[in-house]
Amino acid sequence: MNKQRQARIEAKYSGAKGGGEKKQMELGRMAGRGRAMSASGKPKDLKSSIFRLAKYVSQEKRLIIVALICSALHTLSTLAASYLLRPIINKFIYFDPQNPDLTQRLWGLAVWLLLLAAIYGVSVFTQWLQQRLMLKASQRTLSRMRTELFSKLQRLPVRYFDTHQAGDIMSRFTNDVDTVGEMLNTTLIQIISGAITIVGTIILMLYTNLILGAITIIAAPILTWLSKTILKKGRKAYSQQQKCLGMLNGFTEETVSGQKVVKVFNHEEIARDEFAYLNDKLRSAQAEAQFRAGIMGPVTHQLCNVVYALTACVGGLLVVLYGFDVGGLTVSLNYTRQFNRPINEISMQLNTVFSALAGAERVFEVLDAEEEKADTDTVALDKIEGHVVLENVNFGYTPEVTVLHDISLYAKPGQKIAFVGSTGAGKTTVTNLLSRFYTLLDGTITIDGVKIENIDRSVLRSNIAMVLQDTHLFTGTVRENIRYGRLDATDEEVEAAAKVSSAHSFIMQLENGYDTVIENDGANLSQGQRQLLNIARAAISKAPILILDEATSSVDTRTERHIEEGMDALMKNRTTFVIAHRLSTVRKANAIMVLEKGRIIERGTHEELLAAGGRYSDLYNEIIELE
Repeated sequence: MNKQRQARIEAKYSGAKGGGEKKQMELGRMAGRGRAMSASGKPKDLKSSIFRLAKYVSQEKRLIIVALICSALHTLSTLAASYLLRPIINKFIYFDPQNPDLTQRLWGLAVWLLLLAAIYGVSVFTQWLQQRLMLKASQRTLSRMRTELFSKLQRLPVRYFDTHQAGDIMSRFTNDVDTVGEMLNTTLIQIISGAITIVGTIILMLYTNLILGAITIIAAPILTWLSKTILKKGRKAYSQQQKCLGMLNGFTEETVSGQKVVKVFNHEEIARDEFAYLNDKLRSAQAEAQFRAGIMGPVTHQLCNVVYALTACVGGLLVVLYGFDVGGLTVSLNYTRQFNRPINEISMQLNTVFSALAGAERVFEVLDAEEEKADTDTVALDKIEGHVVLENVNFGYTPEVTVLHDISLYAKPGQKIAFVGSTGAGKTTVTNLLSRFYTLLDGTITIDGVKIENIDRSVLRSNIAMVLQDTHLFTGTVRENIRYGRLDATDEEVEAAAKVSSAHSFIMQLENGYDTVIENDGANLSQGQRQLLNIARAAISKAPILILDEATSSVDTRTERHIEEGMDALMKNRTTFVIAHRLSTVRKANAIMVLEKGRIIERGTHEELLAAGGRYSDLYNEIIELE
């Protein structure tokens, strides 16, 4: 494989995200956090993130305070138990010629060992209790955070979902909330416990022996600096491994999902070559990263051993030359061995803290997003008939770019208004404005003489049924998916709606008929069958206004004819707006609006527009020629 082709493959898949091993020092998780997180995985506004997260946690302050007390008792009892070794060794184990009574020594040893066991019992119990309490507090906090986040999503405008990828939104519920939970579950307590351990160990070391304590304390920052230096040099290797893993995963996923295309064009050998190249790059990167990860532990461990050996040598000299007690030496060496552990743990946990705060910040970004404006000055409507009027409507998704220009039309109950035009002409945008998914720039839209801004949003949308081009089915039975259009519908009404939409026949051929469970957005159904269920969902609704956005685009011509027959009954006495590329579906429309670049350039019936010989006539003739 030449270098030009290799560069093309790397450029193509370098943006892919891949997973990583836990030892990658959290870099794998940070890589998928999204644009809100900086390269270092730190939040953009540290103080604000800490303050807002603290407000969530403060609601469980009683549990957390008790957990912190338990953590402090656990740490202090562990330190105390370690220090008890000094009197035990000096009085009962190390031979004392002034106390030769073996029975008395054994009895005293037993008493002190029981005391030691009791202290360790307190240590174990308080550790268990603080873990239980923190787990309970953290899960309650996460539950509230998820609930608020999900509730917020229901209040956000459609514009928000148009500008944010579904995967990015889902990552707030999974990755970001999970990192907050990880911090609350263990990290917070570990940092506090580690800080208490460090302070307590320093005090006890210096109290036991000033010289030996000073050796350990002076050596600690040197060891920490060396560890950070090794870790810093390894970051580049970890990052390269993550990049190569992402490229390989992206290539594999794309190739597997497009396997039919690969085989149709006979590109199996090319795919194997490209996979081999990416796999080899990953092998090299992983070897380097694993070496960096593997060498850090042994180097740090041996440096700790050097400090331990130095302390032992100096301590031995103090015992021989200055009468320092053996128990004190044992305790000092024990503290020397343990001293760097909490320091390393705290430094490692800080990565988790920053990741959690960055994740919380991403959650807060959603919670701070602008919601749909609250309804004000609403007019109470007992019943909506479906008289729809658009007058001089202008609209743009951004104020700088107007996509609809001076749109005016009217529709009466029982009428069918069709929109045709090229892709991007603004057909779907018009219907979205009817449901108040977006706010007008200029002009008015009224229903039954009332501006839609003065109709309660929930009332408005409950009186509009939509069939979208992009089908979506929920996990559940076929019956439940159809009933989603009106939750109080009876089984007979569900079946009647299915017959109207020509879905009844294929439903009865399913394994369990209307009780067949649909999963994974209807993966076990064809695209056309899924669309028929969406149409049945709209059919069961009693909404007086019906919007069909390419409703028959995914069905064959024969099924389309059956649907049109059912739709004629469905649209009776309803105001219907139809968007269609197939001009055959709009022939019976009372009025056809031809849009081009956001403007209505023609309007009339099918026959009138053909006779006019304009844009509609051109579109119709092009379709006839293709057929």
